[in-house]
Amino acid sequence: MTFKEFLEYHLLEIGNFSLTVSELFILLVIIIATWLILFLIKRLVLRTISKDKHVAGRQYSVFLLVRYLLWIIAIVVIIEAIGIRMTILIASSAALLVGMGLGLQQIFQDIVSGIFILFEGTIKVDDVLDVGGIVGRIKEIRLRTSTLHTRDGTVMIIPNHKFINENVINWSHNLKPTRFNVQVGVSYSCNEVQVRDILYQCVSEHTEVINDQPEIKPIVRIIDFGDSAVIFEILFWSHNMFWIENIKSDIRFNIRKKFHEHGIVIPFPQRDVHWKKD
Repeated sequence: MTFKEFLEYHLLEIGNFSLTVSELFILLVIIIATWLILFLIKRLVLRTISKDKHVAGRQYSVFLLVRYLLWIIAIVVIIEAIGIRMTILIASSAALLVGMGLGLQQIFQDIVSGIFILFEGTIKVDDVLDVGGIVGRIKEIRLRTSTLHTRDGTVMIIPNHKFINENVINWSHNLKPTRFNVQVGVSYSCNEVQVRDILYQCVSEHTEVINDQPEIKPIVRIIDFGDSAVIFEILFWSHNMFWIENIKSDIRFNIRKKFHEHGIVIPFPQRDVHWKKD
């Protein structure tokens, strides 16, 4: 068998379709070339990636778009190279594609949402998001789903349409540092000035709370007079958005400790019931 005959040898024949050794060789070359191009692009992106997390996330999103686009082009070239005409393929499978479209609407919606996310850059890798009350950090954005690492250490696979159709808080887009609050109620019999000073002390002692910038120093204020308590609110600023619930918990522990030391009462709702005899 000559080399030419070897290249023209039919490995597979199904109806009018046949796959020769040369076509298989071309298929492998296209796949290897596509993989090599993407490998070089990724190395270039990683080498030139910015130290700024926002810019770095944008660069990685652009790389993902390029990767999907190159693989789509490669698949189209492979189909044409093995003798299947795309126009004939699309025309012959039009009814099938319509049926698949009706049955896979949600998947197509996720894919389109993924394209918008990657193109717009509103959500990027390493962004801290609040999705339906669950806070986590984006670790990977794919075409259909994204991976979110939560503060509990779990991994959530989220369909991309949720980022488009639902309300999502992107903490990484907020002005840094970000403001948070802690509320506490005290008895009406307590000295409000003393309570205010203790709350200032409690919040200022935490290392994650910003105290050295006058324009964003902690604020303590009375926000309401409840049925059984005067409601105080502590406003404070912090850079640590991901673990903010732990910071709030630390502040509450400190408040509880200092209130106990100074005899300040945190009341609970009470009702007086009077029985009247006829």
